[in-house]
Formats: sequence, C-alpha cells, structure tokens
Amino acid sequence: MIRILIADDHTIMREGLKRILEGVEDIQVVGEAIDGHDTLEKARLGNFDVLLMDLSMPGRSGVDLIRQIKDEMPKLPILVLTMHEEEQYAVRTIRAGARGYLTKESAGTQLVTALRKVASGRPYISIEVAEQLAMSAMPADNEHPHSLLSDREFEVFGYLVKGKSITEIAELLHLSVKTVSTHKTRIMQKMDRNTLSDLVQYAVAHNLI
Repeated sequence: MIRILIADDHTIMREGLKRILEGVEDIQVVGEAIDGHDTLEKARLGNFDVLLMDLSMPGRSGVDLIRQIKDEMPKLPILVLTMHEEEQYAVRTIRAGARGYLTKESAGTQLVTALRKVASGRPYISIEVAEQLAMSAMPADNEHPHSLLSDREFEVFGYLVKGKSITEIAELLHLSVKTVSTHKTRIMQKMDRNTLSDLVQYAVAHNLI
C-alpha cells in the first residue's frame, strides 16, 4: 500500500485529488496539509510513503520547502503537483530534490501512474523536462540571464511575463507587495532589462512562456 500525504492550500483541490484516488487498491490518502509549515510538521512524522505537494502554499513553499524536506528526510519521495506547465519550473523542483513533476491539468489521467512511479524510486518527468535537465547541466546554460535568478525570483519572473500585476503575484505567492516589488527590481538588474516588455520578449525568445 502506498500511503500519500496531500499538501495543498485549496480544499477543493485536495478533495478532487482524493476522489481521483478513491478505489485505487494500492494507494491510500493518510493525511492532508494546508500550508508549508503544516506540510513540514506532518512530513517529520514519517507515517506515509509519498508527499504530493503543490508549489505555491501559504508559509514556506515551493523549492525552498522541497529543499528543507529533502535535507531532513532525504529518502522521502516528493511528487510536485502544480499549475506551472513550463519545463523550467520542473527543472528547478527536480534539482531541489523532487522525484516527479505533474501539472494539475494532467492529474486526472496521470496521477496514479506518477504516484506509483515515484513510490517505486523512479522519477516521473516528461521528455521535455528531461531535455531541459540535460541542457541545464551544460556550461552554456550559465550564459542565459534567467539562470542567474533565484528560485523565488524565477517564480516571480514567470508571473510577470504572463501579465500578472505585483499585487496579483503577491496574493498568488503569499508574499507582501513590497517583497514582490523587490524581487522585480532584482530580476530587472540580474537580467539587464529595463522594461516589462523587454522581459516578455526575452521569455518568448527562450520558450519560457
């Protein structure tokens, strides 16, 4: 039996995932977490086999949370379930220690397969993500300005180029408006871009949106 902890701050999403897994003989949902701190506390109990977690939750979340969990519980398989489809997000989560990456749109058809795969010790990633991982390991990748961004800055960058306002991004990432503004400034500096339009053009040219 594969015991699952679901970590997602949206009740509707957690209920939907549980419905998908109902009736699957070898999978059982044994716990739920509603934010980053709750996820960390329950992960420390160690009474489950796979952590199925969203990337954006209140409190500590995303790549930072994955890194801390892997530092404390290196053998725990983590399957990331997110709304981000871009391969660059997947690359960063896999590098941080996640064993698999699945978009919420694909959950209905791929969730059971993904859970079984990561529980068995194998990775669950798409061919596109595998290619991005291989390319990012090459020295040439360091020449791309977006590779200079921290994981949080890259997350903010992704929302900016999709047209989200600073206020909207703050709400989505559970950050203050001031913090998001600071991230935006650093993104512009690191990528040597002057306007949001410049960022969008860069993102399109590098297939980041």
